[in-house]
Amino acid sequence: MSLNGQWFTEEVPVAGSAFSLKVKRKLHDAQSPFQRIEVYETEHFGNLMTLDGMVMLTTRDNFLYHEMMSHPALFTHPNPRRVLIVGGGDCGTLREVLKHPGVQKAEQVDIDEGVTRASQLFFPELCASNNDPRAALHFDDGIKWVRDAKPGTYDVIIVDSTDPIGPAEGLFSKQFYQDCWRALGPGGIVIQQSESPLYHMLLIKNMYEAIRGAGFADVSTLFFPQAVYPSGWWSATLACKDQPFDGFREDAAAARPFATQYYNAAIHRGALAAPEFFLSQVTE
Repeated sequence: MSLNGQWFTEEVPVAGSAFSLKVKRKLHDAQSPFQRIEVYETEHFGNLMTLDGMVMLTTRDNFLYHEMMSHPALFTHPNPRRVLIVGGGDCGTLREVLKHPGVQKAEQVDIDEGVTRASQLFFPELCASNNDPRAALHFDDGIKWVRDAKPGTYDVIIVDSTDPIGPAEGLFSKQFYQDCWRALGPGGIVIQQSESPLYHMLLIKNMYEAIRGAGFADVSTLFFPQAVYPSGWWSATLACKDQPFDGFREDAAAARPFATQYYNAAIHRGALAAPEFFLSQVTE
């Protein structure tokens, strides 16, 4: 990360690339017990939050990520009522999950309360559902939370994590996926952000191996644009506990009783189309 003049720049040395946003001023700078949380006002992307110098979200394009982390999984499960979000401290994924009227309870477990407090101040629109009676916010270790969950507690687990370094590293392990498998009920779904297929293919391949090794019956990846993340091309990987994927509830997605900015049934269908180089590396 660098801030030269009026530009915030996140560098990706291993890829020989960088992404910059023109900023007006810094709004927030705090060191939590886990990471440095900064918020900037930008010229064209609204507010920008960074964690340890890496872009977390902006006002302008966060809807892409939050919608694709939530709706595909919820419309794949036949009847999602109990949802766990591991991470997701900015609360945008929680807001999207609670748009589904059939969801009875959504628990969010993020280790860093500072992220949520900063989001409440500088991204209040993402926190609009925090007081929904179906929502429960816990500031705790998500890995331990899943490990301690009773078998069959959840229908969907959404792993809305940062990059697989530091506190988030264990969220990409076979042991964690085994704990997710046990915590899910019949037909249970887990979805996890899986970085850029252009830059992080080895990570995704390792995720597939760990997820399959943990006992999940099927795994697939969704692709979507994300302008402010490295390469601008992002992914989320979806796994089903005990049965092969058989499409999604397409009619329900088309008739969803809530507004979205990006997600619809056609986007969901198209996001499941994988490029050849990807298939060649993850197919058994």
